[in-house]
Amino acid sequence: MPQLHIINKAPGHTRFDACLAALQPGDSLLLIEDAVIACIDIQAHWPEQVNIMALEADLRARGITAPASNISPADYDRWVKLTMELPSQSW
Repeated sequence: MPQLHIINKAPGHTRFDACLAALQPGDSLLLIEDAVIACIDIQAHWPEQVNIMALEADLRARGITAPASNISPADYDRWVKLTMELPSQSW
């Protein structure tokens, strides 16, 4: 069954790496807080067939105006809907 993975740690943190390793096809990944820094690394190797989103408020707070093309911005309403639709794992 697909899961929602929510990560707040920046790339390079052990939990960020563990989260990426746990992703399965069909899962969703929501980057929040310092994890949105990953949006500016266009060289990042994101898992295939995973819906990757970044919280808009955290993107703005860190001055990131355009996340990588495979990352969609998400607002708080979308976050709430996702947690109601999918089992969640916070990293």
